[in-house]
Amino acid sequence: MQLGREGVTLERVEECLRSDTNGSNESILQSSSECQRDGTDWLQRSARSQLQRSAFLSAGGVVAGAIGTVTMDTLLYLRSRRAGGKQDPLEWEFSSAVTGWDDVSAPGQVGKRLIEGFLGRELPDKRARSVQNAMHWATGVGWGALFGLVAGPVARPAWAGGLIFGPIVWLSGYAVLPIAKIYEPIWDYDAKTLTKDLSAHMVYGATTGFVLTALTRRSRS
Repeated sequence: MQLGREGVTLERVEECLRSDTNGSNESILQSSSECQRDGTDWLQRSARSQLQRSAFLSAGGVVAGAIGTVTMDTLLYLRSRRAGGKQDPLEWEFSSAVTGWDDVSAPGQVGKRLIEGFLGRELPDKRARSVQNAMHWATGVGWGALFGLVAGPVARPAWAGGLIFGPIVWLSGYAVLPIAKIYEPIWDYDAKTLTKDLSAHMVYGATTGFVLTALTRRSRS
């Protein structure tokens, strides 16, 4: 398919449309086919530009989500140390204490059910740690990609959207996971537990928003 000539702008397309309406085609265009080529070229170039922009925002969201996950995990690790935990940061981050499915967090349990449903058989305990790690990071970067794609073009700056994004991620867990019998209903948790969980997700959301803002500003400079 021909992409048409380079350099066709929205103003050119509007000019073409006005010429058809006013009946003064000959003074602006050589022929109606030239007008059609200009319009087709502009639509194709606009579609490519939008696709590239969406891909960039989604990729930026992946990077931002990964950094947001690291930041949130840092907070959770410091809390673990204050509570008496003895693991070093990498052991804690990559779930070295997980030896079976009874030890995994909510993302690991979700991953277990998804994989078992796909394979049609139970996973052994030795897979618990790898599934937990994969699902934990997939959740963080997946939400980041969605944030970049949806909020990136809307929120200016993106960090402002990140302050809303964190609580949305937090609330989604308490909306969906009780249905899967992984969480209890939100009203069964005490205020301290919910506040600590919410604050960690707000750190994740704010960091993801700040990083995405930095990436999008850099792309414009």
